[in-house]
Amino acid sequence: MNARREGGCQCGAVRYAVEGEPLWVTVCHCKECQRQSGSAFGMTFAVKREAFHLLQGQLKTFTRSSDSGRPVGCAFCPECGTRIYHEPRYVDGVGNLKPGTLDDTSFLEPIAHAWTSSKQRWVAIPEGVKTFDTQP
Repeated sequence: MNARREGGCQCGAVRYAVEGEPLWVTVCHCKECQRQSGSAFGMTFAVKREAFHLLQGQLKTFTRSSDSGRPVGCAFCPECGTRIYHEPRYVDGVGNLKPGTLDDTSFLEPIAHAWTSSKQRWVAIPEGVKTFDTQP
């Protein structure tokens, strides 16, 4: 089945569609993801770059350094600032969609947690889910 999912930013200026199933869904506890999300962690819905289609609006981008020291391209709504995706430079052709921007998030189930060395102590990781102290 070729799933099509839609999502967008908080203000509605940006809308997108993503085709197919994610390559993986993970949780990242690095300090940058905590800062970006304003929460205890960030999430990744990894897709092939060609699976992402901008339906409405424009995205603004910038590049930041990750906790691993690698550059990461970041795309967000220029109106409300909602982060839509990241493009890690170490995985060609893959975009890390921010899954909280999807209209339906009920199906999300992370397969791994990364950067658990930076995890907030009160966050409980489900039994049987892979964990990595840093970047896998």
